[in-house]
Amino acid sequence: MTSTRSRRDDVIPLREATRAWFAISLQTFGGPAGQIAVMQHKLVDEKRWIGQQRFLHALNYCMLLPGPEAQQLAIYVGWLLNGTAGGLVAGILFVLPGVLALLALSALYVGAGSTTFVTGLFAGLAPAVIAIVVQAVHRVGKRALHHPALVVMAVASFVALTVFKVPFPAVVAAAGVIGWLVGRRVPAFTEANAHGPAADGPPPLISDDALHHDPPSTVRGLKLLVLGLVLWFTPVAVAAATFGRDSVFVDQGLFFSGAAVVTFGGAYAVLSYVAHQAVNVFGWLKAGEMVRGLALAETTPGPLIMVVQFVAFVGAYRDPGSLDPWVAAVLASLLVTWVTFVPCFLFIFLGAPYVERLRNNRQLTAALTGITAAVVGVIANLAVFFALHNLFDRSRTVSAGPAELDVPVLSSADPVAFAITAVALALILGRTWSTMRTLGVCALLGLASTLVG
Repeated sequence: MTSTRSRRDDVIPLREATRAWFAISLQTFGGPAGQIAVMQHKLVDEKRWIGQQRFLHALNYCMLLPGPEAQQLAIYVGWLLNGTAGGLVAGILFVLPGVLALLALSALYVGAGSTTFVTGLFAGLAPAVIAIVVQAVHRVGKRALHHPALVVMAVASFVALTVFKVPFPAVVAAAGVIGWLVGRRVPAFTEANAHGPAADGPPPLISDDALHHDPPSTVRGLKLLVLGLVLWFTPVAVAAATFGRDSVFVDQGLFFSGAAVVTFGGAYAVLSYVAHQAVNVFGWLKAGEMVRGLALAETTPGPLIMVVQFVAFVGAYRDPGSLDPWVAAVLASLLVTWVTFVPCFLFIFLGAPYVERLRNNRQLTAALTGITAAVVGVIANLAVFFALHNLFDRSRTVSAGPAELDVPVLSSADPVAFAITAVALALILGRTWSTMRTLGVCALLGLASTLVG
């Protein structure tokens, strides 16, 4: 590594950092845990550009934020190494391969989704997704539910969403308030939430003092906030002026902008809310298609929340307004990608100078502990939603006062989907296979069952 800085804020040459971030972007499969592990190996162990404790320090801050924490961690570390330019390069490259891949797969689905080959692949991928979400419930629950009060909050959030149809943002807000209240009275409520002692890892080549930093400043913060909000919402405003307020572009832009700021606990947590709104409120796609979109997102690099790109593509293709359906689909896909990921840059650039103050705030930690517990119930609700619409062809609603529960019509059960789901559960939970390997096997099983059928 050369010690010459290419710019005043760089601790390593920006060109060298860009090559490293591009290499990382091609390996970001397997969800946030795998993505963080890739960055850990490349930046801490191999390049030694940042120390282990400094890396965890950045991760702790990103865990407090809504949105994909792995991408935000990339932005944060890029900012530490090369200032604002480094953060932009790291964040954009982290999602770019996945955006391009999912755009192509969405077009393939819309254009050839009814063919026997594609139908067979999705017949295997959709049941596999159920197993992947169940695994997410287990992983998050094992880490988050370390106190009886947290178990109660997880169950309560599941019941609120599944039985009483409480809106997702309300569940998140209530969990944060309850977590803050409980944390004030029960110190053990947050103790297991912190990272345990960790090895320092290999000594970094760059000292912490040499990393980029900006002193906290109200003026700087206001400038960044105004600039970030303008960049975030300008495409939506342009769409409204060009196509009208009632166009699908404005509906999608506003909805996914709101979803971007309530995505606590990872993509699985907010997908229950997105699926309900996209299917039942806006009618952009069918329930089964939401699962197929998630299956596609699982097979591409980058954050899983990029499934919203598929939702936008399909929704705009079917409601293009005055545009050609393909043009509308691509525009909507890019617009939704923009409003989903621009906030990530704003959160990091705006909040990074205050990271130490936020990280040591016990009351904030207690509130986020409560939200993390609720997320377990939210992901469980997503698993039920996917199972209901993929293992059965029909469902019905049972009501009793304020309670309203969707239940399957047992005679409409799909035995092939049940069998592939069982295989996926055995592979991913019993044999601890990777997500990609499990999806591959299930896709082949679905294709085989369709060809035989």
